[in-house]
Amino acid sequence: MDTILDYRYDTQLLIEGTGLDEDAVYDYFIANFQGDSLLAVGDDTLLKIHYHTNEPWKVLEYCASLGEIHDIVVEDMERQARGLKG
Repeated sequence: MDTILDYRYDTQLLIEGTGLDEDAVYDYFIANFQGDSLLAVGDDTLLKIHYHTNEPWKVLEYCASLGEIHDIVVEDMERQARGLKG
């Protein structure tokens, strides 16, 4: 089956820490990761991340370097498009 999406994984999480900067995180994503639908919003202690990518583990690794990550969801949008769970 041909891939129907450019970026397969919908990656969402929260980063809890100190001195978080949503603009710096956004800029880092744009410069270092391939993907789309980026959302990086919050304040200096809590950021919500939403990103479509083919390499969610890289996103998780970077975000974990900024603080404690939780409420992590990685969904395979290609499976969803085929009507499957996951």
